[in-house]
Order: sequence, then C-alpha cells, then structure tokens
Amino acid sequence: MAAATIVHDTSEAVELCPAYGLYLKPITKMTISVALPQLKQPGKSISNWEVMERLKGMVQNHQFSTLRISKSTMDFIRFEGEVENKSLVKSFLACLDGKTIKLSGFSDILKVRAAEFKIDFPTRHDWDSFFRDAKDMNETLPGERPDTIHLEGLPCKWFALKESGSEKPSEDVLVKVFEKFGEIRNVDIPMLDPYREEMTGRNFHTFSFGGHLNFEAYVQYREYMGFIQAMSALRGMKLMYKGEDGKAVACNIKVSFDSTKHLSDASIKKRQLERQKLQELEQQREEQKKKK
Repeated sequence: MAAATIVHDTSEAVELCPAYGLYLKPITKMTISVALPQLKQPGKSISNWEVMERLKGMVQNHQFSTLRISKSTMDFIRFEGEVENKSLVKSFLACLDGKTIKLSGFSDILKVRAAEFKIDFPTRHDWDSFFRDAKDMNETLPGERPDTIHLEGLPCKWFALKESGSEKPSEDVLVKVFEKFGEIRNVDIPMLDPYREEMTGRNFHTFSFGGHLNFEAYVQYREYMGFIQAMSALRGMKLMYKGEDGKAVACNIKVSFDSTKHLSDASIKKRQLERQKLQELEQQREEQKKKK
C-alpha cells in the first residue's frame, strides 16, 4: 500500500462520514507496458527515466498524479500511473495505448500498451463459494458467514476521537463511519488490545507508511445486506480525508471478507479467556515483585 497522496480535485469523492472528514474516492490507476528492443550493441542501455518522460509527454495537456515503475525486465518496462479523476482515465488510455515511442540513439520503435488497472477486490462469488464450501463454518452463526469486513491500512489519525488529542483509533469512530451501510453487531481493532500481541505473536505497531501509523480493523454487520452494501461501496475506492481547511489526502486500503471467524462468539470468548489468563499472570508477577 502506498502513502497518502494529495488530492487536488475532490469532485468524484462520495461521502462516507463527513462528520469525520471521511470520503471514498475512485481508484484511477492504469498499467502501461513499454516493449523494449533487443540491445544489439554492447554497453548500450535504455534509460527508464527517458521512457517515463516520453510517456508524460504523450498525454498532451494532462498530468499524471503519480507515475512509477512497477516492473523492469530486458523485454519490457511496466509502469503504474495514477490520474486525478476517473473521467481522465479514458483520455489517457487513448493517448497511450497502441502508440509508439522513439528514443534518441535507437533505431527501433518502442510499442506502448495501456489499460485500466485491474483492482484486486473480492466478489460476491468469492465469499459465497468460500462460506458454502467451508466445512467448519455454520452460516446460522455470526462470524461464520459473510458478515465481517477486514480492513487494513486505515490511518490511525483519521479514526481518532475528535478533541481527544490522541492519534489512537477509536472503536466508536469506526462504528460511526461504517454504520452508514447497516447496523453493526461488533467491531475489533486488534492494536487497541494490550494483550493481543502476546496472544497472537503478532506486532500491531510496526507498520507505518507515508508518515501515518496505520491499523487493521474488523467490522461485523448484523444483516447480510449491511455487509453487501459496505463491500459494494468500498470496491475500487480509496479512503479520502478532507480537513477543515478543505485540503484532501487519499490512501489505498485493503478490504477483504473475514474468513477466520474473527468475530464469532467462540473466537471472542477464546480471546477473553486468554486475556484473563495473561492478566492473572501479570498480577502474579506484580505480587512476586512486591514480596522481593
């Protein structure tokens, strides 16, 4: 997941929770592949930078928000380009796809292919077939059916309680933001549980990108409809934050359906028991320290 990027044009953003400055903005990415010629002369190489500059020049009066190399081989260079708005994608593709580049010092012409970025997002078929085929799931029970969304890469700051002065995400804010799609039965932010790292052997505090500390969360809907509406709304979207000064930034988040029974009653109970054991151990250690 990339860092949060500045959004200059927010016209395509849709409301998620304006009270917390949160919106959804369409992902406007494309993949561009440039086929490279066989280098016949030893010591001669193709400049990735020059190819990138040529691509920028091909889109006429428009500008890429970001353009980066995602893969480079002897045969091709693949770029990921992002533009400000969904409406611009088609005109960018028209300027690039099927066109050619001529580099200085090379007789060969380089062919360019461009296409809209394929978004990796689960479909209704994915979760329906998963829960249908899973032998250890009981679809009559919460958490063992498609009702829970797993979110990763949410910026802590954006989900902190207002006026709290803290940058810690809040479960209350998480509920306020996602209840837009339906009544919420339960939520979980693992990093807020001081015992969770010990219980799972995972570290929740180390992943940081773009200057933001990010967190993962689970949101469980009471009804299937809430889950469906949330998944549909989040598909192909970035999370955008608009400050009181009107300035906006957006970041990519990873959205999937939970397949681990994370918010099933049995899992919640198991975590509570483990937490209790750890708390008791902690108390015992404290008491032993006092005796010394």
